[in-house]
Amino acid sequence: MRKTLYIIGLSFFVFSCTSQKNVKQNASRTNKQVVQPKTPVAKTPSEKPKPQITHEGGVDFFTTNIADATKNNNTVSYGSIVSAKPAGYKVVKTYFPAVGQNFRQRYLILHYTALPDDKSVAVLTQQEVSAHYLVNNTGDNEIYQLVDENKRAYHAGVSSWRSDKNLNDTSIGIEIVNAGFRTDSAKTRVFAAFSDDQIKKVAALAKDIITRYQIPATNVLAHSDIAATRKQDPGPLFPWKKLYDEYQIGMWYDEAAKQTFLTQAQTDFTTRYSEPAFIFMIQTALQKFGYGLELTGAWDDSTKKTIEAFQYHFRPEKYDGIMDAETWAILQALNQKYPIK
Repeated sequence: MRKTLYIIGLSFFVFSCTSQKNVKQNASRTNKQVVQPKTPVAKTPSEKPKPQITHEGGVDFFTTNIADATKNNNTVSYGSIVSAKPAGYKVVKTYFPAVGQNFRQRYLILHYTALPDDKSVAVLTQQEVSAHYLVNNTGDNEIYQLVDENKRAYHAGVSSWRSDKNLNDTSIGIEIVNAGFRTDSAKTRVFAAFSDDQIKKVAALAKDIITRYQIPATNVLAHSDIAATRKQDPGPLFPWKKLYDEYQIGMWYDEAAKQTFLTQAQTDFTTRYSEPAFIFMIQTALQKFGYGLELTGAWDDSTKKTIEAFQYHFRPEKYDGIMDAETWAILQALNQKYPIK
């Protein structure tokens, strides 16, 4: 009996030791699997190969768009790629660029300097006002760049258009050397003309900027459009229609649409001009088009200046700030052509 118990106990001891050894071996294998080296994230089958980043002069460039242009996305860099340099770490571009990105530059704003060439350069480079470009009036083929397009220039000031405000953040500014205006004996503003050479420069420059940054026609504006109560530039002699007709730059109304609205507008102005509801409707139309205007139902000073700014741009033959049937018809035609999306 004792011999039988001894044999059973010995068998149990051998089995127990063998089991513990196997557990240790399995644990050892498990530990080895945990410390496997990290592998790079594999590309999904649908991910397209990305063009190479260009290296030049010690900086990186990426000049190809791999994003969906129909969503206004764009991965092109019109300059060197700016990257962080955190102490003790390396920033890599293994997965550069993400397709979900677009441009900061969403507006193009045009100004005049109201100064001659030399003073325009001095003020725009040495004082707390600036623009990305300055178009001179010296008859040469030069355009002065004053600010990097990727940086904010101080040209728009307090400004708004549609739902956007502080347009320095999202715009490129072009200043044009021009004397501005003088006031005649009847206290009417008399504006200075632009030279043909200047307009050709502005057109070429604007076309380049608009094309590169995909700036829509509704965002090519005068300083007076985005700051109607305090600015007049570039004034009624700036040829917006010429830029639209010959270079496809900016907005303009369709003549047929204007004539359609004009018939009804003439009736409205005969019978409803002084009605607060009618004034409110016109103010609403100006605000809908883009102007930052408070709706008061009265022909107040802000409304007059806003109408004046609108006329500078779209009815330069008459810029007295008084709404008439033709100005109203033009405004309606523009709202029909360029609705807010």
